[in-house]
Amino acid sequence: MLVKTLEEVIGSEDETSTENWSSRRLLLTKDNMGFSLHDTIIRAGTETHIWYKNHLEAVYCIAGNGEIETVSDGKVYPIKSGTVYALDEHDEHYLRGGTEDMRMICVFNPPLTGKETHDEEGVYPLLEA
Repeated sequence: MLVKTLEEVIGSEDETSTENWSSRRLLLTKDNMGFSLHDTIIRAGTETHIWYKNHLEAVYCIAGNGEIETVSDGKVYPIKSGTVYALDEHDEHYLRGGTEDMRMICVFNPPLTGKETHDEEGVYPLLEA
C-alpha cells in the first residue's frame, strides 16, 4: 500500500510551480498506478496556455473559480467548486484563474514522471520514468 500526505509533497521534488500555478504531484509514474494524480493551485487572475498532445487529463475543481477556453472553437466554460472537465481530445486551451485561486484535482494518462515542464506550445513531453 502507498500512503502519502499533501504536507509531504509540498516543498519536495514532487511539487512544481510557476508564477501561474503550483502542482503538488501525489502519484507519479514511479508509483505504478497507470495514472498520475495532482493537487494543483491555479492562481487568481492568471492565464495559462496548455495543450496536452501526449496526455489525457481529467480535472475536478474543489475550490475557487475560473474558466477554460478551447482554442479550436473559442468556447468558454466557467469553472467553480464542483466542476469537472476532461480534455478527452487533447484539447488545446487557455486556463484562467478567476477572482480567487482555484484548487484542482487532476489525473493524467499516461502518468507524469514529475519532471515534465510545458514547452512553448504548452505541451508536456512524453517522458520515460
